[in-house]
Amino acid sequence: MPTYVIGDVQGCFSSLQTLLKACDFSRARDTLWFVGDLVNRGPESLQTLHFVRDLGDRAVVVLGNHDLHLLGVWAGHRKVHHSDTLAPILEAADCDELMQWLLHRKVAHYEHGMLMVHAGVWPGWTLDDTLFHAQELEAALRGPDFEWVFAHLYGSVPSVWSDDLTGADRLRVITNAFTRMRFCRPDGEMEFHHKGRLGSAPAPLVPWFDVPGRKTAGLPIVCGHWSALGLYLREDIFALDTGCLWGGQLSALKFEAGRLEDRRIIQVTCPSVRNPDR
Repeated sequence: MPTYVIGDVQGCFSSLQTLLKACDFSRARDTLWFVGDLVNRGPESLQTLHFVRDLGDRAVVVLGNHDLHLLGVWAGHRKVHHSDTLAPILEAADCDELMQWLLHRKVAHYEHGMLMVHAGVWPGWTLDDTLFHAQELEAALRGPDFEWVFAHLYGSVPSVWSDDLTGADRLRVITNAFTRMRFCRPDGEMEFHHKGRLGSAPAPLVPWFDVPGRKTAGLPIVCGHWSALGLYLREDIFALDTGCLWGGQLSALKFEAGRLEDRRIIQVTCPSVRNPDR
């Protein structure tokens, strides 16, 4: 039974439908994984949320930074940015219901030997560490104090993980690793300023997946988030944010349980709905 892992949709619902046609997607047979950033900046975020929610257990979603931003705005702890396209969701009659559904999505998902996250995995974490810390954040988001969580979730400090972290600092580092990380220093310190292509950041910064001694090296990881990276494929990294929003492609990785070696990429070209110059 095929699984299709879909790159960052960001409210480009029409492009998602085109991609699913190209995949010959069947609700009765196939499963969709979404690497996060279902919403924002594209024109059809509300339609995207309704569609993915209504797929039920045929869809697995991990939260991206734009999904968390939406939740933060809804919770009253984030301001709407001038480039946001979230108003149709926030004004929808079923907004609260949709936000509760979104709050209960995962931060990391591991199945069939494949790990899915939005941005990356902190280099010093093993697979067990990764799933444990994802569950920490998931529990906080779903708990009775979720508004406190959103009030303290944002910021870039601390920039490196420590097992001694507690409270808001601990949740903030976990969140940033899973939803914002691109480049790191060789010791695993996360750097959030540079967003460009490989090789664009000054030394000693390297992509998170190239940090020496990364403990998940060799484990197949599928992610999104980094549109300037584009489609990046190697034995253990499958980066699928191919800039649909900017007139690039929307990409899917097709694989079947126990047959990762037979994986293949399916792409459709997308109309630009944002200025590619940002």
